[in-house]
Amino acid sequence: MLNILRQDRGGKILLAILMIAIVLVPFLNLALPSEHPLHVQTYTVTLMGKYLCYALLALAVDLVWGFLGILSLGHAAFFALGGYAMGMYLMRQIGSRGVYGDPVLPDFMVFLNWQELPWFWQGFDQFWFAALMVVLIPGLLAFVFGYFAFRSRVSGVYLSIITQAMTYALLLSFFRNEMGFGGNNGLTDFKDILGYSLQSDQTRIALFVASCAALIGGYLICRAIVASRLGRLSVAIRDAESRTRFIGYRVDTVKLWIFVISAMLAGVAGALYVPQVGIINPGEFAPINSIEVVVWVALGGRATLFGAVAGAVIVNYAKSWFTVELPEVWLFFLGALFVLSTLYLPKGIVGLVKSKSSTMTSNSKDEESTAQISEAKA
Repeated sequence: MLNILRQDRGGKILLAILMIAIVLVPFLNLALPSEHPLHVQTYTVTLMGKYLCYALLALAVDLVWGFLGILSLGHAAFFALGGYAMGMYLMRQIGSRGVYGDPVLPDFMVFLNWQELPWFWQGFDQFWFAALMVVLIPGLLAFVFGYFAFRSRVSGVYLSIITQAMTYALLLSFFRNEMGFGGNNGLTDFKDILGYSLQSDQTRIALFVASCAALIGGYLICRAIVASRLGRLSVAIRDAESRTRFIGYRVDTVKLWIFVISAMLAGVAGALYVPQVGIINPGEFAPINSIEVVVWVALGGRATLFGAVAGAVIVNYAKSWFTVELPEVWLFFLGALFVLSTLYLPKGIVGLVKSKSSTMTSNSKDEESTAQISEAKA
């Protein structure tokens, strides 16, 4: 681990913050009384957990966009599929506690007069099976999509449009009641996970800790790829795909597997997101969600990994504030944010910080050199 983080100062800071949060946040929430000034409310813990899920999604997008040059506008689909896989498990855990009291069929199926559980719902009463589907379903979709797209050498804006069409097609499909996923209302009214109530403070803390751990693991996986020979090859493909292909590298294979890994990370983010927000519906497939993720990555700093995490947290915190204080201007703010970051922060916030620090370093070196020259003359 130390080798892959050797030249990644931002990553070291990020991982240190996350590891401190794993210890500090549960203590401030569970150990301190609610009237204590340092007490962290459970609502705040859940909100932070949601930000961490978004950060993992942004990390997945930065892996393919920043280091491979694939601008995916369909990662919301992988996020939503992972969320639906977890939502199906949570629905199966309700059992006879639902509105209609059916021990097997979810409430929406009883309402729609379904007589038996569909075959694709089988197995989701087991957590291990649901956890497997969380990564397998997004990964399989990414593999099938990427195989045909990269084999056909679709790239650039055409690939971005196709990814957006994919997530929009899934949006329309999941809206249909006959698909068996709750239609417009989606999946909700979850009770517990692994036998623990989703409403308890302890479960909320556990989900927050799991989100931190997933983000740490996801970051280390992405960093290991970027720091490896595969990462250097992906950058070569990003900067000179035709030349890399001419040299003899299997460009399509590299693109495919990194795209699949990215989709799996997005699926894990969606699976952790659902029990914390308490609902998953077709709206998560909306193309605007994928575009928002691109804004997070662009604002934080493309091809930095930790910059994508920072961008996701900053933008979503701003979104939470604006939607409460100034809800009518939120979308205008988001659009302005993207335009300004594109025009004045092409390397994102991280790039701005790096440029300032490098400028200060060079200035200090110049001052030191001037002082040495003055001493020599004296």
